[in-house]
Amino acid sequence: MCGAPAQEETLDRTLPASVDPATQAIIQGRVVRDGDPVAAAYVRLLDASGEFTAEVVSSATGVFRFFASPGSWTLRALAPGATGSVRIEAGLGFTETRLEIG
Repeated sequence: MCGAPAQEETLDRTLPASVDPATQAIIQGRVVRDGDPVAAAYVRLLDASGEFTAEVVSSATGVFRFFASPGSWTLRALAPGATGSVRIEAGLGFTETRLEIG
């Protein structure tokens, strides 16, 4: 079983009171395949050198979220029979992306 926190069902900008978007990068998005959300995909956050940093499981609606430092990141999604990845530059505050798998 993955120790990752449960992901929200909707992609919004609601944050816990302890999170200040002025001090960290919030990387969030949705995993999709052929335009449809992918539930229970493992989404990995890799740093600029490709090293594993964190992993979460996408929600029933494909949503995922990471809290990180600003910089270059790669998101990689793994689901039965499909994978996908996207490179992003995350600044302070929200960075949103769509992670297409196939």
